[in-house]
Amino acid sequence: MRSLFLKIFLWFWATAIVTGVALILSFVLQRGGIPERWHAALSEAAGIYGKAAVGEMERGGRPALAAYLDDLARSAHTQACLFAQNGTAIAGAKCTSFRSLVRRAADPPRHSAFDIRYGLVRVALQVSGEDGAIYIFATELPAGPRAAFGPDPLGLALHWIVAFAVSGLICYLLARYLTKPIVQLQAASRQLAAGKLETRAATDAQRRSDELGELVRDFNTMAERIEGLVSSQRQLISDVSHELRSPLARLIVAMDLARERKGDDPAFDRMERDFERLSEMVGRLLTVARLDAASASVEMQSLNFSALVAEVVADAEFAAREKQRSVRFSGDKDVDVRGNGGLLRSAVENIVLNAVRYTAPETTVDVNLETDRASASAQLSIRDHGPGVPEKELQNIFRPFYRIANARDEQSGGAGLGLAITDKVIRLHRGTVNAVNAADGGLEVRINIPIV
Repeated sequence: MRSLFLKIFLWFWATAIVTGVALILSFVLQRGGIPERWHAALSEAAGIYGKAAVGEMERGGRPALAAYLDDLARSAHTQACLFAQNGTAIAGAKCTSFRSLVRRAADPPRHSAFDIRYGLVRVALQVSGEDGAIYIFATELPAGPRAAFGPDPLGLALHWIVAFAVSGLICYLLARYLTKPIVQLQAASRQLAAGKLETRAATDAQRRSDELGELVRDFNTMAERIEGLVSSQRQLISDVSHELRSPLARLIVAMDLARERKGDDPAFDRMERDFERLSEMVGRLLTVARLDAASASVEMQSLNFSALVAEVVADAEFAAREKQRSVRFSGDKDVDVRGNGGLLRSAVENIVLNAVRYTAPETTVDVNLETDRASASAQLSIRDHGPGVPEKELQNIFRPFYRIANARDEQSGGAGLGLAITDKVIRLHRGTVNAVNAADGGLEVRINIPIV
């Protein structure tokens, strides 16, 4: 969301800058004549400066005139020049810019001339000295922007910098005001997606009376609804699982009594396998409910993850041999993580046993454990040589009760809870788990857990 903030901030600031530049350009590039009704007032104002300039020259010569014009430029920020009647510059700064205006003022019928240049009104008029000599005085009236910025280019640049800084600060505050609730919503939605259902957006944003405030309030209402639905679902799973255990235990006892009375019967063997599957399913449901409801209270301690994985591989090797398969463990031998040994064992075991179940006969399940120092994590990969999983199903296999309608499920008698439990356990340990199809066939499940 930081990019959205930058976009809003930069667009606002650019708009302010472009608007300011457009105003300055429209002022600077202004063209046109001076209305005649202004001529008398402009001539009177310029005449005051002009008579003073001629008086200074007659009393003190050119040095006095130059000093007067310099003082006028500093105090009134006004450029002015004094010319002889033939148009020769006597004193002043940037006199060449007044040449055309002075030639027009030298015409006997006019005695004065006016125009606009760079947004400044410029006046040239004839002024008589005490001895009757005719001079032409040229100046800018009024001072315009120079009165505000001064004749010094550095001063002008400083004022521009201050103007840009102030506009930038205002645009920054406005962009932050607009994007802050969105950033808060982003953070809250990520926490909600991570399973922290109690997360709510910032309460200060709810007090806003605009559309963003309504969005925050709607988000919090949605979060409350989701939390209620998920909590109800978890409670239902837990309650149903507990309630199923008692009648299931009674059915097993009844089956044993019936077997004693009727003797051996293949139907009893079938019933026993079904009861075992039901009992395993109920146990897994209770595990899921427990992980959902009390994840924060799970006891964690430092343990040797390498030894734990090696024990799981050793146990799985016995089951694999009966199916003409094998399990091989490789990688680092001393990787420590912080976690719950029982839960981690169950998570790894679910994946390894699934791999043993689905790998082709006479193949090996490869289990590899490496340490990534850059990310400070343990990376466990479990790869089989079975039929794999359709690409579009890879993200769904960790959902509870999700079954894939292909050959993998036809071989499986499970309820789709093993990988869901693994996912919850790994998330509980601040890790990640995902699955990919190997390039030469088979499925590879990767687990990433922070190391200590």
